[in-house]
Amino acid sequence: MAQALDIDRWDLECEFNNTDHRTDLNGVDRLIVRRGQVFTISLYLRSGNYQPGVGSLDLVAETGPQPSEQYGTRASFGLSADIDTSRWSAAVTGPPGDTLTLSICAAPDAPIGRYTLTLGASGQIEFILLYNPWCPDDAVYMDNEKSLEEYVLSQDGIIFRGSSKHPIATPWNFGQFESGILDICLRILDMNPKCLRNPGKDYSGRRNPIYVSRVLSAMVNCNDDKGVLLGRWTDDYEGGVSPMFWRGSVEILRNWDSQACQPVRYGQCWVFAAVACSISRALGIPCRVVTNYFSAHDTNGNLVIEQGESSLGPKLMVCIISKRNYHCWLESWMTRPDLKSEFNGWQASDPTPQEKSEGVYCCGPIPVRAIKEGDLMFKYDALFVFSEVNADVVTFRKNKDGSTSQVYSTAVVGQKISTKSVGSDAREDITHLYKYPEGSDEEREAFKKANHQNKLLHQQQNPGLHVTIKVTSDMSKGCDFDVFAVVTNNTQSEKKCRLLFGSCAVSYSGVTGGNCGFKDLLNVELPPGGGQPSHQRRVALRLNYSKYGALLTEDNLIRLGALLLDYTTKESTLAVRNIVLENPEIKVRILGEPKVNRKLAAEITLQNTLPVQLDNCCFTIEGANLTGGCVISETLNSSVGPGEDAKVKIYFTPSHSGLRKLVVDFNSSKLSHVKGYRNVIIGK
Repeated sequence: MAQALDIDRWDLECEFNNTDHRTDLNGVDRLIVRRGQVFTISLYLRSGNYQPGVGSLDLVAETGPQPSEQYGTRASFGLSADIDTSRWSAAVTGPPGDTLTLSICAAPDAPIGRYTLTLGASGQIEFILLYNPWCPDDAVYMDNEKSLEEYVLSQDGIIFRGSSKHPIATPWNFGQFESGILDICLRILDMNPKCLRNPGKDYSGRRNPIYVSRVLSAMVNCNDDKGVLLGRWTDDYEGGVSPMFWRGSVEILRNWDSQACQPVRYGQCWVFAAVACSISRALGIPCRVVTNYFSAHDTNGNLVIEQGESSLGPKLMVCIISKRNYHCWLESWMTRPDLKSEFNGWQASDPTPQEKSEGVYCCGPIPVRAIKEGDLMFKYDALFVFSEVNADVVTFRKNKDGSTSQVYSTAVVGQKISTKSVGSDAREDITHLYKYPEGSDEEREAFKKANHQNKLLHQQQNPGLHVTIKVTSDMSKGCDFDVFAVVTNNTQSEKKCRLLFGSCAVSYSGVTGGNCGFKDLLNVELPPGGGQPSHQRRVALRLNYSKYGALLTEDNLIRLGALLLDYTTKESTLAVRNIVLENPEIKVRILGEPKVNRKLAAEITLQNTLPVQLDNCCFTIEGANLTGGCVISETLNSSVGPGEDAKVKIYFTPSHSGLRKLVVDFNSSKLSHVKGYRNVIIGK
């Protein structure tokens, strides 16, 4: 008869196991492992020696407040001759004696979270179990080491903002391995309403990354629960800070945790998506932040964005198109056993609260492949995501007599869908993953499948008169510059028309502000022709900093609109373009050789390119494993005049080797939230 091992003490070998399981950046003071992968602990026997087939050990692994074998939150197993990585198993892998090496493996579909492991009658050990994208039997398995480095292990990244014509790389500190962040992520799961209602069922659901991704989509916003962030899309940030204030997820998550799960104020789409990305990577789900330019918001499910305006004044130029300049969401990598295998891979989910899904403000996960193919019957929220990248925009003008007429527009929803490239800060265009080429047979088939009849039937022809908007390259904040409306006559007859050319400040979400400049030309005459330069009219609109400077939002966006009215045919043609004004460049120079645990100085410089003085200038830096999980600030004692440099030295101490991104933010009375970064290679 086998005798139970009499265990005196044990060593969890945290440094070895955590390093082997790629969790060592969380620290090595406790055991953090991944499912479907062996970890080892050392057992020291109080008496006797272990002999194979003689000594026995009953082990019980449990997670959650109501462990149950029925729910899969409790597993009982004993010693085996060999480890079986397809289930919970244990084996003695060292030589017989009074000190044993016990190898243990969690099932590759076990629920993630905090565990206790009972070692017979000798006691319990505690550990945290995470998803394992390196394990072929795990639902989040990804067979590409460089992609895993990017989508799971990388603690910093790039989120693309700006405009489709001028994407701007915004640095972000995801910081998923910073001290305390993993515990906060697990607390977020515990605070979700499904867990509060039925913890046993919720903990069981954590075996499934589909379930967890949907929970995170709901919990990153606070609209239905004790979620992390409160959204705000106006200029009023009373009681909190502008979404532009954040440089990373760490401060947001720590604030939520320290403030008794009260929502952090405030977030917008890129902040919601970035925080969800940090949590997902912390739990072991490969993920990335995606930006969709000219993103639509279809509220009635007909795949058509209807818009109109009743006046022919400056407001028409800025309000007639209300699509968001861009919108950010999250993609997570996983299998979809509930669907065909072709829908495995990237799944889109969106934690920004827009529309309710199953009664809750969340969205996804939906296979990106389903969006491309027009398979909109799949859960979750396929129709909504499809409309964000494919909805048709129909614009109407209300005439003085009360009638309406359609305005021809070349506006296309879903442009330059972007994410950070693997292993570099370059932009990767992934539009082809969401859409077939415009006008292709495959696109037509996807639209038929999606029942997108308006897109199929409404084939607008290019009218005889055409208008486009051209810009120059010198559009920096603080400068005066020209933009141009170019009108072309493609007909064989002379044309007389009216041109309204206007501009206004606009936020990324489409909220428009004051008029930055406007022209109304009543008699634009064009000779007949076929689009040759001699049959074009180029109209300049001067944008002066003295007028637009005080109107700009923190997004530095100006919307341009040109409406052309043909007096003969009564047809209207509209061109809309968003431009983003460049902030001055932040220059970062590292002084000294970057080494682990050695203090470093960063010399940070910004030139004042505005024609006004900058007051209350402050630089801040933050970086994963660079600044100790904190934000370091340095304020200038004096003002900075036009053309002068703002310069500081900020000291920090790296805690780990490797490539790290130092995220920099500059604020002053006239220049708010100017972002920059510097990649730093830290030696051992």
